[in-house]
Amino acid sequence: MVRKKIDNRIRILIENGVALHHRSLFVVVGEKGRDCISILHEMLSKAEVKARPTVLWCYKKDLGFSSHKKTQKRLKKAHLAQGKQHLDENDSIEYFVASTNIRYCYYSETHSIMGQTFGMAILQDFEAITPNLLARTIETVEGGGMILLLLQTITSIKQLYTMTMDVHARYRTEAHQNIVCRFNERFILSLIKKCSSCLFLDDKLNILPIKSNALTIKPIAARAWDSPKTPKEQELVDLKASLDGSQPMHVLVKKCKTFDQAKAVQMFIESLSEKTLRSTVTLTSARGRGKSAALGLAVAAAIAYKYPNIAVTSPHPENLKTFFKFLLEGLDALGYEKATDYEEIRSTVPEHNKAIIQVNITRKLRQRVRYILPANTKLDNVELLVIDEAAAIPLPFVKALMGPYLIFLASTINGYEGTGRSLSLKLISQLRKQQSSDSELPEKAKTRRSLARRVLHEPTLNESIRYKQGDKIEAWLNDLLCLDVTVPPASPESVPDPEDCKLYPFTFSLIKLF
Repeated sequence: MVRKKIDNRIRILIENGVALHHRSLFVVVGEKGRDCISILHEMLSKAEVKARPTVLWCYKKDLGFSSHKKTQKRLKKAHLAQGKQHLDENDSIEYFVASTNIRYCYYSETHSIMGQTFGMAILQDFEAITPNLLARTIETVEGGGMILLLLQTITSIKQLYTMTMDVHARYRTEAHQNIVCRFNERFILSLIKKCSSCLFLDDKLNILPIKSNALTIKPIAARAWDSPKTPKEQELVDLKASLDGSQPMHVLVKKCKTFDQAKAVQMFIESLSEKTLRSTVTLTSARGRGKSAALGLAVAAAIAYKYPNIAVTSPHPENLKTFFKFLLEGLDALGYEKATDYEEIRSTVPEHNKAIIQVNITRKLRQRVRYILPANTKLDNVELLVIDEAAAIPLPFVKALMGPYLIFLASTINGYEGTGRSLSLKLISQLRKQQSSDSELPEKAKTRRSLARRVLHEPTLNESIRYKQGDKIEAWLNDLLCLDVTVPPASPESVPDPEDCKLYPFTFSLIKLF
């Protein structure tokens, strides 16, 4: 194998992302772009100085190689037996696949990866990509990670402007045969002009001279361990110290990463300790703020408070991977032992990829945390209902799940899952009105309606956990797909007087301009 020196700016961009806990994006042009994957992944592994990053690999139909685990192991053993120091170019991708934890996913099944976190995302078959797929996949990558976009069927970026996309077939009719690729040009122009954490490469890892800021990439010093804490970090330390001796709250809040998340877990636990079953706690935030982890820790507290029957729902069982991970971590922190005090049950349905669907606890009494389908409205003997990613569940299903039990509800209000806004605009506002109308009733009427009246708590998470604040990829994606729906409208003072305005003809091609 011929050795070649890789442009130092690629390494600097990756290391800067790791130091700032931000993500980086590489667009690789050329039919041999797949050969660059193992090299970029190795550079990311060395920069992070930890276990090899997990990989999400999304594609349309054909990977182009075998992903079968037995084939991977056989290939790995063959290379070790031959004592090869370097692999042939044709074998490098197979060896990378054999030695890396990769989650393969068809684009048509990407709804199942929401709520999961990966160190690297590979998106191939660009003609199958849609704005929905971009939002689902890119936001699963953690801070310091990498997004790799493979453009294997083109040799020039300009070819994207006229590329026929799979989604075009949906809009092509007998009367309208010509489809214009406006989004493709807007997508590329946004990367060039508004994403400083992106580089365009060819399939030999040469940087393409497309972005002017590629010339000014400079290394950033990592934050020293002894540097002073930010105000939010100090608030988190003080909160954890103030809860010392308060169980189970102290050990669970200690596992929180941000002050916002710790306050949310504290509010969940306080609702559990009341045991009135009349509280609804709605946790809202943008993506990557730690909602699922907070729910998992809260349910661990519910086990400690001896809630016997707990139901949890989400659009897909795989969306609860983070929830169950932190539920089990919370149980371990509380002194529960696996196999002795609790057991986990995994789904046998192939589409669920062995996701956990139930946890049985047998320490002092029989308790159960089980997954239910969002359409399952018959909840018997449930004391606590947990709804994760409620914004991605049809609103009628969410309303039908409401009942006379404690409800923990988490929803994304910014980003892909939350762009419908129906949950916060309709359901949560309805709960607010119900609470405010109850508070205005006379005391006797309140007593008569005490069984129906519910208490609403609305914690929010603003600090990002999956990646640090100021992530350039998040800002670019929100701007490209108009996902930042909670940005307040412009003030009237900034709008010019109509008499000072001129009327110009409008065409849809103007939308793509940046």
